[in-house]
Amino acid sequence: WKKSPSSQGYGFSSSHLEDESAHLDEMPLMMSEEGFENDESDYHTLPRARITQRKRGLEWFVCGGWKFLCTSCCDWLINICQRKRELKARTVWLGCPEKCEEKHPRNSIKNQKYNIFTFIPGVLYEQFKFFLNLYFLIVSCSQFVPALKIGYLYTYWAPLGFVLAVTIMREAVDEFRRFQRDKEVNSQLYSKLTVRGKVQVKSSDIQVGDLIIVEKVDAFLIYFRHVYTSSCFIRTDQLDGETDWKLKVAVSCTQRLPALGDLFSINAYVYAQKPQLDIHSFEGTFTREDSDPPVHESLSIENTLWASTVVASGTVIGVVIYTGKETRSVMNTSNPKNKVGLLDLELNQLTKALFLALVALSVVMVTLQGFAGPWYRSLFRFLLLFSYIIPISLRVNLDMGKAAYGWMIMKDEHIPGTVVRTSTIPEELGRLVYLLTDKTGTLTQNEMVFKRLHLGTVSYGTDTMDEIQNHLVNAYAQTQCQAGGSSTISTPPRKAASSAPKVRRSVSSRVHEAVKAVALCHNVTPVYEARGAAGETEVAEADQDFSDDNRTYQASSPDEVALVQWTESVGLTLVSRDLTSMQLRTPSGQILTFCILQTFPFTSESKRMGVIVRDESTAEITFYMKGADVAMASIVQYNDWLEEECGNMAREGLRTLVVAKRALTEEQYQDFESRYNQAKLSLHDRTLKVAAVVESLEREMELLCLTGVEDQLQADVRPTLEMLRNAGIKIWMLTGDKLETATCIAKSSHLVSRTQDTHVFRPVTSRGEAHLELNAFRRKHDCALVIPGDALEVCLKYYEHEFVELACQCPAVVCCRCSPTQKAHIVKLLQQHTGRRTCAIGDCGSDAPPPRLPLQEGRQASLAADFSITRFKHVGRLLMVHGRSSYKRSAALGQFVMHRGLIISTMQAVFSSVFYFASVPLYQGFLMVGYATVYTMFPVFSLVLDQDVKPEMAMLYPELYKDLTKGRSLSFKTFLVWVLISIYQGGILMFGALVLFESEFVHVVAISFTALVLTELLMVALTIRTWHWLMVVAQLLSLGCYVASLAFLNEYFDVAFITTVTFVWKVSAITVVSCLPLYVLKYLKRKLSPPSYSKLSS
Repeated sequence: WKKSPSSQGYGFSSSHLEDESAHLDEMPLMMSEEGFENDESDYHTLPRARITQRKRGLEWFVCGGWKFLCTSCCDWLINICQRKRELKARTVWLGCPEKCEEKHPRNSIKNQKYNIFTFIPGVLYEQFKFFLNLYFLIVSCSQFVPALKIGYLYTYWAPLGFVLAVTIMREAVDEFRRFQRDKEVNSQLYSKLTVRGKVQVKSSDIQVGDLIIVEKVDAFLIYFRHVYTSSCFIRTDQLDGETDWKLKVAVSCTQRLPALGDLFSINAYVYAQKPQLDIHSFEGTFTREDSDPPVHESLSIENTLWASTVVASGTVIGVVIYTGKETRSVMNTSNPKNKVGLLDLELNQLTKALFLALVALSVVMVTLQGFAGPWYRSLFRFLLLFSYIIPISLRVNLDMGKAAYGWMIMKDEHIPGTVVRTSTIPEELGRLVYLLTDKTGTLTQNEMVFKRLHLGTVSYGTDTMDEIQNHLVNAYAQTQCQAGGSSTISTPPRKAASSAPKVRRSVSSRVHEAVKAVALCHNVTPVYEARGAAGETEVAEADQDFSDDNRTYQASSPDEVALVQWTESVGLTLVSRDLTSMQLRTPSGQILTFCILQTFPFTSESKRMGVIVRDESTAEITFYMKGADVAMASIVQYNDWLEEECGNMAREGLRTLVVAKRALTEEQYQDFESRYNQAKLSLHDRTLKVAAVVESLEREMELLCLTGVEDQLQADVRPTLEMLRNAGIKIWMLTGDKLETATCIAKSSHLVSRTQDTHVFRPVTSRGEAHLELNAFRRKHDCALVIPGDALEVCLKYYEHEFVELACQCPAVVCCRCSPTQKAHIVKLLQQHTGRRTCAIGDCGSDAPPPRLPLQEGRQASLAADFSITRFKHVGRLLMVHGRSSYKRSAALGQFVMHRGLIISTMQAVFSSVFYFASVPLYQGFLMVGYATVYTMFPVFSLVLDQDVKPEMAMLYPELYKDLTKGRSLSFKTFLVWVLISIYQGGILMFGALVLFESEFVHVVAISFTALVLTELLMVALTIRTWHWLMVVAQLLSLGCYVASLAFLNEYFDVAFITTVTFVWKVSAITVVSCLPLYVLKYLKRKLSPPSYSKLSS
């Protein structure tokens, strides 16, 4: 027998397992249940179903193996050059940086990509790794070889130089901005505490072990003292995106010291774990050696202030533990990936096709020459002559176009506050097939409203809150009455309320207990704003206004605030809270004080939080706990209503919390406290030991109530989702909420339409169950899928390919109980399996490569995104209008720039053929440079202002968007059409000029070149679908430039001939012949088979 590492079952031998695996792999996914009658536990040990065989040998090498080998070698070299320092745990002495045994990194931030030496090589590498630019570099360099020289050097170097200059300028500006931002951050001044008093130091000069007085944190600190109280709030929105304040606590040993200077008189150190990525945990110990006995205190996350957080209230003194690269914010920052859009990849493919055409054309020319003389030299000269087939200005035009689209998106007043951070992929917004969205803060507002309180036998909704108020008033009136009676009469006060019916009193007391538990079990702190703008904190503290209107609540979760605001609305108000006590005000105005003995914060693993309090008036100790029903069901005493009611509330779209309590005796609490403190000091497996001690209390707790809080939908979510669905976009909602809540939100937000069925994927734990459940799902047609995170994990483990294939056929998918890493994993899977464009909104994009749009996920998420929007409804316009026009415009622009190169190459080919296949250039010097720049650049670039459909139309008929995802605006078919147009026009222009010229060859150049420029301007006019005044200006400007420059081009043209009528009619005739048929064809096409959008606009 041998134990298999991945399961609880036992297998007999490895061969047995392999046979089983083969048996399962051979089985079709569609099958009956008989195949699964063998032992269930065996399925745990079976490997993943599909293991794709990699291509090997020559085929693998050609298909990208060479790229893989090169990158592997480069990575290996880089790793050798930059050996990473091993991160270790550390001991930090207070105020003594010099005592540190090892060297720690400088506390400076560096976001620059290059330094002064690597800038030029780095930028050039980024440019020449593209096939297009590398090709042009080789062509330009060939001009230094006398035998290959064609015309002037600048005809090849000027366009290349221009492209590089634009790119280098853009990169230099970006790099300089990054440098300035870094410099600004690194030179911020901080107050450092020394033996001689306060000293101002730059952020970059802070060292591990320094004592810093803080308002904004720029290194990682352990919090030692607050100047007035023993706790403070920090804002972490720039680190984790959460907008709520977090409570931080000072180390009690140092907080008790009488004066600041005493921090230097004690002999103490902090032992801290090695730097880690996790921003939600920290383990360390504080030791003071000069006291008798030595003081040991455990340090946890609540004693720490991370870098990139802001102290929201008061002033703090802390010791620096981690600096620079070892701070959590820097460790969690990944290097930005350069995203390349699908359109760029398609254009790259077309460029390669053009290159093959260029080589083929050159070979044909040399063959027709009959391989005479040194033919290889002629071949190379032809390659140079026809090099304009591949347009160098393509990338510059597209990049400038992308910048223009980004500017238009940010200037659109219908979607205010939108920021474009990645200017390389605006066209991707026009080709989305999958949209993955988070729920909280994306579809909903992340503003909670208390809706329901359920006690098991009775339920209170928004319309019956006044009953709760009455119950509370009665309950507190009775306790006061009893307290008053017991102070004067020694008899038991029970008879006082005997007149009231028993049931009534029990409901009252149950409501009272439930409301009290909700009012006590939380991490909310009431904050009062200072009235005057007093500079000194003491003055401000004295001048605070403690009225109800001036109170705001701060907590790490909006659910908590909603609960405390609700208890205030029914009469039990949280008036103040510090680390050790909490005060509540009853409906009659009496103040109840509770001493906080312990708090157990909420974590995503435990899904619950607890607090132990002692009532000052009665000295009773109570342990209150609230959490998700999944976590609490096993903790509370047996009941028959909790599960059912949780389901009911979730179906209404409410977020539920279960509240419970347990009374403790003094002995029980003392025993717990000693074990808890011991567990907190352990250095190994601290989290597990602490959890085990807390769990010893979580037994047989009394269930008090169930609360329901609603997270309201954002404005216009329903019409936006409906619009996206009509546009053929499949929407996946990935959320951490319960299955019922997620399903309810999906229906109420119209993510799943009313007529659609939903298939809820049953919880599966083994391969066999997943197999059967997938078969059951396969039989359903056109229904939305709802799947919990753990079932998803099992399906992806064994049937990744099949699951994604089935899920992609669904009109909508809801994944509930998903962790952020699972969300990112799903996004990557979709891209790999479908190859389609995906977009992640909210925190689904936290680790994903597609376009990302954050909403209420805070600044860090927003900075990492490609596009930031302020409302979910803006997605509609961003995709339907801007996505559509960006894609259409770039496709037209890219193909037109290619047409511009093809037409001149066709003319060159005709010219060479007529003149006995001579490798002589048709146009020389400035004519070639001018053609690609001054004469045609503005009209061609003005295509970025074109639009086929008015924005209102695009929003009204989202079905138009479906056409875009098929990629028909730029395909080999449309490209071939443009190639044929170019060959026709180039042939007409050249043959026309050769037929019509009379005596001198210079006339051929003049006629054909003028006709060429006019043809290009007319072709732009033919391509445009909606005129803009700037387009007209661009046309006239280009024509004006050409006419004006004729006076200076006397080395190419015969100026006397240009001014004759003959010249004018010949040019006009050729231009008409080259363009008129295309205009006629376009008119006929629009009449006989109009595109879908033209039917609407007419």
